[in-house]
Amino acid sequence: MALNSVKETGVLIVGAGPTGLALACDLARREVRALVVERAPALFPGSRGKGLQPRTLEVFDDLGVIGAVLAAGGPIPVGMVWRDGRRQGEHRMFDTPEPTETAPYTTPWMLPQWRTQEILLARLRELGGDVMFDAEVTGLAQDADGVTAELSTGATLRAAYAVAADGGRSALRRELGITMAGETVDPNPVLVADVRIPALDRDHWHMFPAAAEGGPYAAICPLAGTPDFQLTVQLPAGTAPDLSLQGVRDLVAARTHLAADDVTEVRWSSDFRPRAALADRFREGRVLLAGDAAHVHSPAGGQGLNTSVQDAYNLGWKLGAVLGHGAPDALLDTYEEERLPNAAQMLGLSTRIHRGEARRGAATRQLGIGYRDGSLAVDTREGLDETLRAGDRAPDGPCGAGTLFDAFRGPHWTLLAMGADTELPLLDDELIHTHTVPAYEPYGKGLFLVRPDGYVGWAGVDARDGLTAYLARCGAAPRTS
Repeated sequence: MALNSVKETGVLIVGAGPTGLALACDLARREVRALVVERAPALFPGSRGKGLQPRTLEVFDDLGVIGAVLAAGGPIPVGMVWRDGRRQGEHRMFDTPEPTETAPYTTPWMLPQWRTQEILLARLRELGGDVMFDAEVTGLAQDADGVTAELSTGATLRAAYAVAADGGRSALRRELGITMAGETVDPNPVLVADVRIPALDRDHWHMFPAAAEGGPYAAICPLAGTPDFQLTVQLPAGTAPDLSLQGVRDLVAARTHLAADDVTEVRWSSDFRPRAALADRFREGRVLLAGDAAHVHSPAGGQGLNTSVQDAYNLGWKLGAVLGHGAPDALLDTYEEERLPNAAQMLGLSTRIHRGEARRGAATRQLGIGYRDGSLAVDTREGLDETLRAGDRAPDGPCGAGTLFDAFRGPHWTLLAMGADTELPLLDDELIHTHTVPAYEPYGKGLFLVRPDGYVGWAGVDARDGLTAYLARCGAAPRTS
């Protein structure tokens, strides 16, 4: 993509990983001009974040990519434990509840990260956006009206806001002086590689525990929709992993019953040391942090990529409201208010799972994440118990000839009149879709304003109890005539 010496856009997104691409897709469908810049020459080539949690599948459903995601991936395989070259039995790492009326996606879905990114990039291009590769941000300045970025291409970019989605070693975060606090989850380095092993069956996630309790492990997982496996091998502390083909072959031969020559190809390899870290803030003026730039997870439990996509989904509608619908800049402060505590919660869960202190249960599916304590959760009803409340994820269910998720799909707000008989204000039909439906037990009776990211923002029994003021705060003020 060619740039003029100075190019103007609404949002500069630094990093073309799942976070940056998901955010770009969300902004594009809101007709907010955004430019994604990526310092690498192409998309990330590895499978690293291969598990998509149910809440992420709901997000992808809304973004219009769920068909491609389901077609390209597959279920997470059951584990098979090996010892001394013999199968010891299956190991199920998590529960597999059946889909329900309120939650159509209830189990994780396997899709290599590189494929997820390809799907998101294709969707972005379909929406009229794109990525500028081989373009690194070499300097960033901001003022009261926006940010100015200098690129390695020699171009200058002017934007209203910038989003740092450039990974755990975020150069933009460091330039802003935002620190990360955290800990080393495990001193043992881990080698991860995408490999071809035709001699190994693809029916299970093959696990090779250490001979001694707590010793280093190895695992080989078939990657759905590809002929590849993801190999992960834990190494002794202080080891420098050999990422070459021969190095990977030697590790496989040493840790499994397979021969070195059974590994016919190494398509990508890397190493890391599991750590957990959280940025002390998610916003500095007109620059916001998202994804790994804001929080770094152990891969245990599959929370990193999924938490990052939730960041993008939370931030997208807020940027759209500020830039496209006159919402106050202060609305963007609710991004950190809502996402930082949730990221901290998911970091703790990932760490506990890594250390064997927690199981991959309901919390890992991220359907229970909510914002009840945030300032955007306004509930005017009285005598609430355990019913659905403002700040909670809005459940799926019947709605006319379709479902509530059908009604929510798109960049708009949704006002549900559930068995409620009350006069509604004159709403902007493009911004707010209204559905009058019978009372539905997971919701109860009343009015429920569902945010563009699928959470109940305002709830009440009478629209006069603050609905108009709430919408105005969020850039969706009712019409006056």
